[in-house]
Amino acid sequence: MSDPTPLRRKHPIMTGCLLLVVVGLLFWAAVSFFLGSLLRSSGSDLLGSGIRKEGVGVVEIRGVIASADQLVARLREFREQENIRAIVLRIDSPGGAVGASQELFTEVKRTNAVKPVVVSMGSVAASGGLYAALGAEKIIANPGSLTGSIGVIIKFANLEELFDKIGYRSETIKSGELKDIGASGRPMLPAERAMLQEMIDGVHDQFVAAVVESRGLPESTVRAFADGRIFPGSKALELGLIDGLGNLNDAAMAAAELAGMAPGVMPRLIYPPRRDLSLLTLLLGSRAETRLTPPIHITPVLAYEWTITP
Repeated sequence: MSDPTPLRRKHPIMTGCLLLVVVGLLFWAAVSFFLGSLLRSSGSDLLGSGIRKEGVGVVEIRGVIASADQLVARLREFREQENIRAIVLRIDSPGGAVGASQELFTEVKRTNAVKPVVVSMGSVAASGGLYAALGAEKIIANPGSLTGSIGVIIKFANLEELFDKIGYRSETIKSGELKDIGASGRPMLPAERAMLQEMIDGVHDQFVAAVVESRGLPESTVRAFADGRIFPGSKALELGLIDGLGNLNDAAMAAAELAGMAPGVMPRLIYPPRRDLSLLTLLLGSRAETRLTPPIHITPVLAYEWTITP
């Protein structure tokens, strides 16, 4: 008969480990609550008298634009705050979904009608990132910022050969010929391709029209480079897509000047308050959420996006 003593000796070790885990979780919860409260209170940006400090708000668009809800809310909040005299829209994005990009463009334009919005392009502000920027009063980019990519794309996976190798078969019952358009188990039909191309062309026309209206350029000029190509900020300036070269600080000073603040003086930058705090945000930084935006869509998405097709 085996000796149960070694098993009994393990119990205190296991209990101690569980106790350490529980204590660690409680400690982390306390730290998260304390730091979260501190960040929320500091985000209000109040003077000792309770009066909000004046400055330029900064709204960041980072990563693939999958949804515009949070960014639209931030723009609305800054638009309604009297202490925020102007807004800098910092864009570092290859673009994203057509609908989300158009929502941002509309909200940026609406905000700019109330107070000046100046765009600061980071490393990349292409396709949908550029589309969103078109609603601003002024666009500033670095000489090497990648922008352009005026075009539309939608991608479908063709897994027919893979399915044949593994013996996978699917059966589809549909109400119309085009209902399962883009099915991954078969080649695309000519009628499907023609319909998709017509849709793509129509949405591309919307992009071109937005550039023409916002930048005051002839349609023929825009269509000459609206073929999906990308170019640096220096070339974008030559083409009339942006208004000047500079970094985030230059954009902030330009926004402040448009708002009637002291010219040539770096204004106070006001960022949206952080509403939550987690281990993930501490490890990855304040932009963890946008960094985790999936670049690969589970379902096909009509996109204003600069992307490399595998």
